[in-house]
Amino acid sequence: MSAGHDHGAATTHRSRLAIAFAITTTILVAEVIGALWTGSLALLVDAGHMLTDAAGLLMALVAASLALRPPTAERTWGFRRAEVLAAGAQATVLLGVGIYAFVEGVRRLYEPHEVSSTGLLVFGIVGLAANIASMLVLSTGRTANLNMRAAFLEVVNDALGSVAVIVSAIVIATTGWVRIDSIAGMLIAALIIPRAIIILREAGHILLESTPKGLDLDDVRAHVLALPHVQDIHDLHASTIATGLPVLSAHVVLDEECFTDGHAAEMLAQLQDCVAAHFEVSIEHSTFQLEPPGHAAREHAAHA
Repeated sequence: MSAGHDHGAATTHRSRLAIAFAITTTILVAEVIGALWTGSLALLVDAGHMLTDAAGLLMALVAASLALRPPTAERTWGFRRAEVLAAGAQATVLLGVGIYAFVEGVRRLYEPHEVSSTGLLVFGIVGLAANIASMLVLSTGRTANLNMRAAFLEVVNDALGSVAVIVSAIVIATTGWVRIDSIAGMLIAALIIPRAIIILREAGHILLESTPKGLDLDDVRAHVLALPHVQDIHDLHASTIATGLPVLSAHVVLDEECFTDGHAAEMLAQLQDCVAAHFEVSIEHSTFQLEPPGHAAREHAAHA
């Protein structure tokens, strides 16, 4: 994939994130005003959710911009991992909001507050319309990377939160049962917490340089050892730099004659083709150190 194509896609993602950020920030201001006016916990929690979403979208926008910066001698991968850090930060803040919302919802079940159903309904509808608009803006790029996925899921859960606010308003208007507002707030929290944990786990998986999901290193080892002239493989490592950028490195021991008859270059091509095309996860960025027999004994430390 050419660098120009990558930059064009990233620019498109930035534009979509900027539009979604503007919509979310506008509705955030409206919901804060609405929560103060109506006294609704559900609307207040949804406003808090909107606040973290606005901050998350801003971080996603900054991360998308940083990802465009080219690698340097100091940062050889550039800022490709900025999207993972941004997604993890979003999820951390969101988890805190979800826990607070649940605790406050339980408290309000025992101490219900008066809620203006009319204002709650109006702001719920406005919030839902804005969330749907943001979903449409982000939908086509949501699978591009973890950063875009986190941003899209933020908006989806906002929409579900707005639905809960609308249902709460209707129930209060028709029955006068104000505890539904607390239940709606707790429902929004129940939507927030599992998603935040999932994103945190995925971001941690990348930051801890765990093996890319779907890649079995035992399978890689077996296929490499099955190649002609390969005697052994060690120091085999695989990780993910950023979404869509898995990397692999290994030391491969070849027959002695490969280094005397010029066959080593052909073996390197076979190894790179093997990891790029044979497995479920395509490793297009691989590094192999080709070694003659006995070279491993000279290395200071050996790994898996």
